[in-house]
Amino acid sequence: MTDRPILFSAPMVRAILAGTKTQTRRVVKPAHKAWMDQPVTHQLGEWDKRPLPYGKPGDRLWVRETWQAVSGNDRARHIMTHPRPDRGWLEYAATPRADEPAYKWRPSIHMPRWASRITLEVTGVRVERLQDISEADALAEGISRLAPPAPPHEWSGLNRFTLNGMGSGFCAGSVSWNSPTAEALYLRLWEDINGPGSWEANPWVWVVEFKWVQP
Repeated sequence: MTDRPILFSAPMVRAILAGTKTQTRRVVKPAHKAWMDQPVTHQLGEWDKRPLPYGKPGDRLWVRETWQAVSGNDRARHIMTHPRPDRGWLEYAATPRADEPAYKWRPSIHMPRWASRITLEVTGVRVERLQDISEADALAEGISRLAPPAPPHEWSGLNRFTLNGMGSGFCAGSVSWNSPTAEALYLRLWEDINGPGSWEANPWVWVVEFKWVQP
């Protein structure tokens, strides 16, 4: 069993903690692209002896997210959130406290293993084209179905699915994106992360399925 890091934005961390995100898609890098230059959806299969960038079923991923270290002067007002009290107390941008002091947020790429609060177990790995995502898979990416409006109101056709906590900056915000389908909303999320035209490019992506390992 291997243990490797994986980066998630604040809205995606919140979706993991809420139990609505059980999949992630990552673009296949050129070093691996030669494996899948065929017009089919690939399962792990014959690759099971190759080093895969996000592991195999049974392997674990520890989440890197935006964070900050709290100084010793503020220990009385903060909860220790990791098993290394000698390292100090931590705050996370995805779930900030209301009385949070103005310390400098640290980028997720700089999070060490001891500071991570979320561990995921890989339950499945496959490779497919980005646009092959199904409606069910889009929901597994952290998108939620809105409750139907109360009578006598009807669906507008525009707001059936939502992704909460979108916005700008490390902490994102309270903005919610809505869409008539989960897939259309995932398209918007993908282009927000990867840039305009990235959906139309339809790259090969790793589809990593996981479950949150409760501490």
